[in-house]
Amino acid sequence: MSITRDIASHENAVAYGGLIDAIGGVATIVLVICGLVGISPAMMVAIATIVFGVALLIQGGAMLSDYAQVVFPGGVRTATPEQMGGNSLALVFLVGAGGIVLGVLSLLGIKPDVLSPIAVIGFGTALLLSSNAVWRLYVLRRASASMEVASVGQSQHFGAEMLASEMASGSAGIQALAGLAAIVLGILALAGHTADLTLNLVALLALGATLVLTGSTLSATVLSFMRTT
Repeated sequence: MSITRDIASHENAVAYGGLIDAIGGVATIVLVICGLVGISPAMMVAIATIVFGVALLIQGGAMLSDYAQVVFPGGVRTATPEQMGGNSLALVFLVGAGGIVLGVLSLLGIKPDVLSPIAVIGFGTALLLSSNAVWRLYVLRRASASMEVASVGQSQHFGAEMLASEMASGSAGIQALAGLAAIVLGILALAGHTADLTLNLVALLALGATLVLTGSTLSATVLSFMRTT
């Protein structure tokens, strides 16, 4: 019984982690819009970079935590590290921390025209390489749940799982496209384009919107497999 409560508490924590990601994405969008309408654009870029970096750290932690809780019955061949997506999630952690540092330095006025585009390129790369992470998580949890159902005979939430499947598969493609777009915009800004601030803001806008989607998808994936016991 205590194990069941611990698992439920963990799943709630991961679901809340996805919600916090979505909130971080919304905050990034709000800051970017303020910059686009002319409210201290340089400062908004730096603050949005910090906020997005923090949200990226939380997202990486939530997904790694949920990966760690995927349980397979004894004797069953488990997934390889490549299938688990551990390498890409480690990159998400690294880029999130680096983005926070670059954002703080930009906010202090240290080469913001260089550091902000570098952070955007890093964010885009992290999202591109980890675009399948939520989908892999769904597949692993689905396999684990199927094995558990076969051995225990518990009921399944087919509607919720179908919704989570659609969200996970859809978010993977959108995240990859947003990451690629951010990389391109960041490179253009770093190359000295006259509208470098606007390019950074647009890139962060796309990244923030993607984070809202992936955070919501992560929460939906976890909640779709919540145990009722």
